[in-house]
Amino acid sequence: MRTLIQFSRGNTSKQAHRDLPDLRDEELTREGFDGREAVLYRRNDPTTFRTTGRFRATNALLSEVKPSDLTDAQGTAQRLYYNSDATIWLSRRAEPMPFFRRNVDGDECWFVHRGSGRVETEFGPLTFEPGDYVVIPKAITHRWVVESGESSLLGIETVGELRAPTYVGLGRHAPFDPDVIRVPEPAAEESTEAEYEIRVKYDGEYSSLFVDHHPCDVEGWKGDYFPFAFNIRDWNVIMSDSLHLPPSMHVFLVAEGINIINLLPRPFESVSGVERIPWYHRNADYDEIALIHGGNSLGRPLKAGLISHDPQGIHHGFPERARAKARREWDDHTRIEWEIIMIEAKRPLKLDPVLHQPPTG
Repeated sequence: MRTLIQFSRGNTSKQAHRDLPDLRDEELTREGFDGREAVLYRRNDPTTFRTTGRFRATNALLSEVKPSDLTDAQGTAQRLYYNSDATIWLSRRAEPMPFFRRNVDGDECWFVHRGSGRVETEFGPLTFEPGDYVVIPKAITHRWVVESGESSLLGIETVGELRAPTYVGLGRHAPFDPDVIRVPEPAAEESTEAEYEIRVKYDGEYSSLFVDHHPCDVEGWKGDYFPFAFNIRDWNVIMSDSLHLPPSMHVFLVAEGINIINLLPRPFESVSGVERIPWYHRNADYDEIALIHGGNSLGRPLKAGLISHDPQGIHHGFPERARAKARREWDDHTRIEWEIIMIEAKRPLKLDPVLHQPPTG
């Protein structure tokens, strides 16, 4: 429910997230950042707590998770998180797939954290490199061919159809120009083998089709349903000079119950008194997953490959020392150079047992 009616009580700043009193500001929001909200001005850091049970933040390094496709070309990606709307996967394939895939259960969006190569599809091949999203819509036959060396791909499989959100008032070319999306050119492949395997995912189970011709024998295509690739370097960051904008301003793709978000390098806010570091947050309606792809914050490198999960309703945010550093070193930094891929999930996410770890307090 949207409303312009709001109240202010007690010790607050005149504008949210600007010219704070000696307090910590926390934002409690509905519908991500699109619904009603409350800004709470606290004496203490709300992210300092001890927890028991499932309601806790967790994190892991992608380099420490070992899917079966890391050591076996016939292997598969490793499930990380899941709910009824989406499943988050990790692939670390070191060799080309010796088979083709067709997912009839949903769309797939893969973010390339490490590695390069090409995806062979019925529509034609798509090359990939670090920073790419590769989107494979439902039921399209494809095969991942990695070049020498290991890949690291974060996959978002959605039950609903992936699409770009409507950027109200921003125009057709913001925050990305559709011309920078890479679509495949047809490249009909000749058959060189007696038989090809297509592994089909249907209702959570895999079956195999065997065909006597190359699955990528298409000589032409037209329409508005196709695989594509997009690199984060082509993203245009929307920003304000006087207010740190919330992640909802940086949504790339959406599906039912899922938002995929880019938090990328940009100039810092420059108006005096503005809080440059994201405020403490309690997202009442979305679980949040964040993958650090690279970059740095306030001159300190971020831990590339770290993935975190914050369940809805839990306090999270940068530590207080980062906020103090941002204020203290205001004149030393003109940009934030982070590269973070974020996923919001409307329904609570479950963790695969591979990620289960004891609470650390």
